[in-house]
Amino acid sequence: MENFYLEETSKTPKLSFNAETGRFLMSGRSIPENSIEFYRPLFEWLDEYVQKPAPQTAFDIQLEYFNTSSSKCLVEIFRRLEKINSQNIVINWYYEEDDEDMQESGEDFKEIIDIEIKLNVLES
Repeated sequence: MENFYLEETSKTPKLSFNAETGRFLMSGRSIPENSIEFYRPLFEWLDEYVQKPAPQTAFDIQLEYFNTSSSKCLVEIFRRLEKINSQNIVINWYYEEDDEDMQESGEDFKEIIDIEIKLNVLES
């Protein structure tokens, strides 16, 4: 299976998903014109990945900002990842120490997603 990679732009996040190592990264800003269209190739990639995941999967999320439609897409990503045995996956949610909105978003996802989400303050 090929890895999934997209370079960061001013409106879209860096997406680096390594199928072999199970290391996933999403960083930057997620405010695409059409979130569903932007994330669709990743949804399709994840549908394939969950059929034969790496022994351990770690998803690091380091978003500065995301809009409401991106939030819905994040839930879709998490729902796909829930298909993997929850013992073998962790989501690391990073936020700046003074960014209460991003901290609260991580806490909200933690409530609705059946995967361990670790909240981490970014080191300056």
